[in-house]
Amino acid sequence: MKAMNFRGPFRVRIDNNAPDPEILHPSDAIVRVTRSCICGSDLHLYHGLVPDTRVGSTFGHEFIGIVEEIGSDVQKLKVGDHVIVPFNIACGKCAFCKQELYGNCHESNSQATAVGGIFGYSHTAGGHNGGQAELVRVPYADVGPTVIPKGMDLDDAVLLTDVVPTGYQAAEMGGIQTGDTVVVFGAGPIGIMAARCAWLFGAARVIIIDHLDYRLEFAKNYAKCEAYNFKEMDDPVVFLKKTTDWFGADVCIDAVGAEAAGDALQTFLGRKMLLTGGSTTALHWAINSVKKGGIVSIVGVYGPTDALVPIGNVLNKGLTIRANQASVKRLLPRLIDHVMEGRLNPKDLITHRIPLEEVAEGYHIFSRKLDNCIKTVLIPSSTNY
Repeated sequence: MKAMNFRGPFRVRIDNNAPDPEILHPSDAIVRVTRSCICGSDLHLYHGLVPDTRVGSTFGHEFIGIVEEIGSDVQKLKVGDHVIVPFNIACGKCAFCKQELYGNCHESNSQATAVGGIFGYSHTAGGHNGGQAELVRVPYADVGPTVIPKGMDLDDAVLLTDVVPTGYQAAEMGGIQTGDTVVVFGAGPIGIMAARCAWLFGAARVIIIDHLDYRLEFAKNYAKCEAYNFKEMDDPVVFLKKTTDWFGADVCIDAVGAEAAGDALQTFLGRKMLLTGGSTTALHWAINSVKKGGIVSIVGVYGPTDALVPIGNVLNKGLTIRANQASVKRLLPRLIDHVMEGRLNPKDLITHRIPLEEVAEGYHIFSRKLDNCIKTVLIPSSTNY
């Protein structure tokens, strides 16, 4: 089969002779991919910022596809089903899955003291191959995969694997109340979706902060929010305090993570020297911009090593911090309803549709922020969808 192949930082290629996945456990399924995405989190891998990302890996935690084969224990799926596959790999039976914390499954990842298994996201997340390929082995097939509803656009469906649930959960974890002011740091797909979803929870004002004008313009149009370039500010924290009558925002969302720009020291330590778990500039701004007693919601990805975080300000301001990988399975029924009823239109985030065979160019465009790229979908040439 054809599959994306990681050769080291900033180096990916298409492998035209990758081995087809096989059923390894009776609960497995093999899925033929019809859509996969390149995620901002994949760029952390591509840039060499996530530990134990091994040469030869296939990335891709956002994909949908058609069930081609099932293990003997699989009961809820049948061959031919077209399914949404959550990026979380979850057993459905452990103590954490029973709490609907599917991103923290204790069985799908040998490093399960932290995150659960994730498709295509390094050996720190279980070493599972991902969906930037023609075929994928899907463990615990009766747990995660959900049949795509009749009439749903496949471009909407593929964004329900991560972008929509993560953006929605970012807003949900913020505990947004009617009338709140919400600030989102990062105008990538997740940040834009978080801003869009903030309105669903009753926000009265939504602000998004980034440094790329084309993304800010897209966010303003898609999420109907205020959008500001931090490069045009002397100090983003002071700007946000001033625009909220010096109280600060009710909720701040970090949708950036390890590759935040805006602070030379953080960039040097976290992105250049890799001495910390990434640049926490956006997290600093979130903590310092939120009001006393406010909530900081974190969905931006950081490495598992230590990071420079102003924890004293968290204490003295009485902040609540909520963070996790999105629990896709828990959220899917609600989000499918939002999409089918037209309250959310995920596919409008997609700016680039690229053949899987051109995955290297896809990564280059997305990484370098070329051609006004917001979201890239990869389509295998073998698919008829």
